Amino acid sequence: MANTTYNLIETNNGVPVKAWTKGVKLEDDAKKQLLNVSQLPIVYKWVAAMPDVHWGIGATVGSVIPTKGAIIPAAVGVDIGCGVAAMQTSLTANDLPDNLRKIRKAIEQAIPHGRTDHGGRRDKGGWGDIPKRQQGVWRQLEIGYKEICEKFPKLDRGNTINHLGTLGSGNHFIELCLDESDNVWFMLHSGSRGVGNRIGTFFIEMAKSDMRRHIANLPDKDLAYFEEGTEHFDDYVHAVSWAQDFAMYNRKLMMEQMIDAIADSGEVKPFKAELQVVNCHHNYVARETHYGEEVLVTRKGAVRAALGDYGIIPGSMGARSYIVRGLGNEESFTSCSHGAGRAMSRNEARRRISLDDHIKDTAGVECRKDEDVIDESPRSYKDIEAVMNAQRDLVEVVHTLKQVVCVKG
Repeated sequence: MANTTYNLIETNNGVPVKAWTKGVKLEDDAKKQLLNVSQLPIVYKWVAAMPDVHWGIGATVGSVIPTKGAIIPAAVGVDIGCGVAAMQTSLTANDLPDNLRKIRKAIEQAIPHGRTDHGGRRDKGGWGDIPKRQQGVWRQLEIGYKEICEKFPKLDRGNTINHLGTLGSGNHFIELCLDESDNVWFMLHSGSRGVGNRIGTFFIEMAKSDMRRHIANLPDKDLAYFEEGTEHFDDYVHAVSWAQDFAMYNRKLMMEQMIDAIADSGEVKPFKAELQVVNCHHNYVARETHYGEEVLVTRKGAVRAALGDYGIIPGSMGARSYIVRGLGNEESFTSCSHGAGRAMSRNEARRRISLDDHIKDTAGVECRKDEDVIDESPRSYKDIEAVMNAQRDLVEVVHTLKQVVCVKG
């Protein structure tokens, strides 16, 4: 054990938990959730916990759960396909204006963000008039969506195309960053928005219903699962795969809108983008082969880090972020963290972090400096440097980024 980079948590009636949390606090409630998952008969070999691990609804955020012949919808969660995209540009720090406010405003005007009207028709986080770019992409996505809704009509109630290419709220962001050589990068974090939430919530409840006879035997009713070979397993795989595609296209569209907005802002010279592009999920399920067997790997707040895989590990509004390359560590089921991880709940952050703290901690970043983003302030997250040190056998750092503009919903 002394030579391992992870902490091994043995369980009495389940598989072990391998937690890459050396030098990073593992809260008791998150540990309990990990132990709950480890007791499920469908888990393969062990559960892996990333250094950004923290309590989540259903399953722990920052957990990697390999399963044989079953999927746990609550482990995938409701922000299906959530992830981060990053793109290097030909711009450098010297090409940026001294005052970055106009660039931030241009991004905010180009990409709907936030949430109003309880997500209804007047929601500022959705489109009023749908751009042509979105219409073209939706025509491709709509085929699969109609297939899902034909079987489950209840799902066809709410936002779809009007959330395609939009940011959302909470921990989602759009940033301009500088790397270690002062190259400018565009980076953003978003998922499958309202439609993914509907799909996730619907199938989580369906799994509970399907397992009603067995629910008392589960360590947590939210860990209800679909077994392979059942009708609803196939339905969920179809729906979750579609939502993951929606999320990937969502990020691609936002990146295109961000490029256009900055190019049209009049604040920078003409530039090239797509010099290096990374677009990775961190809330998803995929079929993979590990230790010679095909398994379903659910990463809830974790990024695939197979050998040579590029990934993104963002910090917070005032901390560094990292472009990384996977080292293919099998013990983590070739995974790494998806960020710094929350150090305190949103309510606790609002109680403990003052507006002055937030302004101080985001010095040098063109971003919102108001009380409504206190719950996303840097102090509400774990130390990204400690998180990176704890997973040095999972990934290698390719670029270190520091944001100079940050847009929050």
